[in-house]
Amino acid sequence: MAAGDSPQERAREPVLDTVDRVSELCFGLFMALTFVGTVSATTGGDAAGRKMLYTAFGCNLAWGLADAVMYLVRTIADRARRHALALSIQRERDAAAGVRALRERLSTALDPFVSDADLEAIRKRIAASTSLPERARFMRGDFLAALGIFIIIVLSTFPVAAPFVLVTHVPTALLISRVLTLAMLFFCGFALGGYAGWSGWKAGLSMMALGVLLTMAIIALGG
Repeated sequence: MAAGDSPQERAREPVLDTVDRVSELCFGLFMALTFVGTVSATTGGDAAGRKMLYTAFGCNLAWGLADAVMYLVRTIADRARRHALALSIQRERDAAAGVRALRERLSTALDPFVSDADLEAIRKRIAASTSLPERARFMRGDFLAALGIFIIIVLSTFPVAAPFVLVTHVPTALLISRVLTLAMLFFCGFALGGYAGWSGWKAGLSMMALGVLLTMAIIALGG
């Protein structure tokens, strides 16, 4: 960023990063797959396809809403915690106590790389800041991210359940559904591998295997 650029002029980060998007998509796939697997084993007749679609869609609709709301709860709680830390630093007259407060909040993985002098510089900037709001608030991006979570989970229903509407033969539809789900899990793993710097193919195959194991475990546990 150039010296004259303001924070508002910087390129905005996406409201959901790759890990968030992949995690929510996989979650939606697992939920839809477990419901489809359960209903397909007990349902037959002409209405089987629609019943499985409605069941999986209703499940993911509910879980998408719950997950979106909990994202907002988690976001405001984390932001309020950071806000409380900044306020305590501004009110704390003892510089050493402010540094200790920052050290306690620092990730243990970063602890060896951040000195007390680094934390003191941060403490001074926080203490001198005049832009700290009175309390933590939601931002527009928070609601966009929650909406994104809801949409991802709901849309993940269709590749799993749509074959049962398009194909009347339930065993064939179940096979197509599972193939599509495995393909989506592979691409989720491939994207996550690229984000993390791993081998995309290995990550994709690992995600497929993990998805199969998780789905089996969820069904076995009554999910």
